[in-house]
Amino acid sequence: MDTLSYKTVSANKETAEKNWLVVDAEGQKLGRLASKVAYLIRGKHKPNFTPHVDCGDNVIVINAEKVELSGNKMEVKEYIRHTGYPGGQRILTAAEIKAKFPERLVEKAVKGMLPKNKLGNALFKNLKVYAGTEHNHDAQKPKAVKLDSIK
Repeated sequence: MDTLSYKTVSANKETAEKNWLVVDAEGQKLGRLASKVAYLIRGKHKPNFTPHVDCGDNVIVINAEKVELSGNKMEVKEYIRHTGYPGGQRILTAAEIKAKFPERLVEKAVKGMLPKNKLGNALFKNLKVYAGTEHNHDAQKPKAVKLDSIK
């Protein structure tokens, strides 16, 4: 019997083609930016996407201090953490975080959209966020990506 045989190809760590991409966050809404960056980091835009493998790209986000939040979320949105000591709950607004560490807003938004397991932790290491336009990854020859071209 002479029939065509189609086999599903699963990517693994060795066969994954990882690229470096640069995303400009200037004027972008935080949630929309984060969902598209998480999509790129996860590798869902690639034809050989495999859910249990890190087959996504390394993403560099620049101009993180120029990201926007809609409405009055800058004053109302709260980020809660705990020091580990009794009575150690600390609450910061988005405006306070943006003033001190502007790249953390983008990092927290993207991390929340990645899987909550070891794979998610490994994927998060593929994200590099910078407050200004300068980054130190020129040796990797990153390609600029327009977020409008992503689903």
